[in-house]
Amino acid sequence: MATAADLLFRAATERDIPALVELVESAYRGDASRVGWTTEADLLDGQRTDAQSLAESLARPDTRMLLASRAGSDELLACCTVERREGGAYFGMFSVRPTQQGGGVGRAVLAEAERFAREEWGAGELEMTVIVQRADLIAWYERRGFTRTGELSPFPYGDERFGVPKRPDLAFEKLVKAL
Repeated sequence: MATAADLLFRAATERDIPALVELVESAYRGDASRVGWTTEADLLDGQRTDAQSLAESLARPDTRMLLASRAGSDELLACCTVERREGGAYFGMFSVRPTQQGGGVGRAVLAEAERFAREEWGAGELEMTVIVQRADLIAWYERRGFTRTGELSPFPYGDERFGVPKRPDLAFEKLVKAL
């Protein structure tokens, strides 16, 4: 398992898209995701992302996808997206390879995303949305300084680009952290 000190960070490029799709899917969907604790397999089937949506994201000038790998290796261990927004930034697509979860890789990636948003874009706040049924994940973010806002937004039922829900009550809650 990699440690935070072993990680190298860089921005994603189009050539990273196939590996990114595999990484994100492995962290959230299907049986492979059950190795880690971030799985959404009990809540959603279907895809978490696809090559087209990643390419569109990479093409936006105010979006950076940050990648983490171990020094001396090309294997992607984790990723996240940071989007510049007025007064702050949005954090999303956070994925850690299931076999690397629980060892500090996620904390290091989150810290790098916060540093990037603050130092590169002057962001004063980082926001995200989390499925409200993911109490364990929300608690993890709270331990890292995020605050629940109580602001809910509906899950995009019927749009299979975001997965196929296994229950009718999914919603997202906005979390924020001052940088």
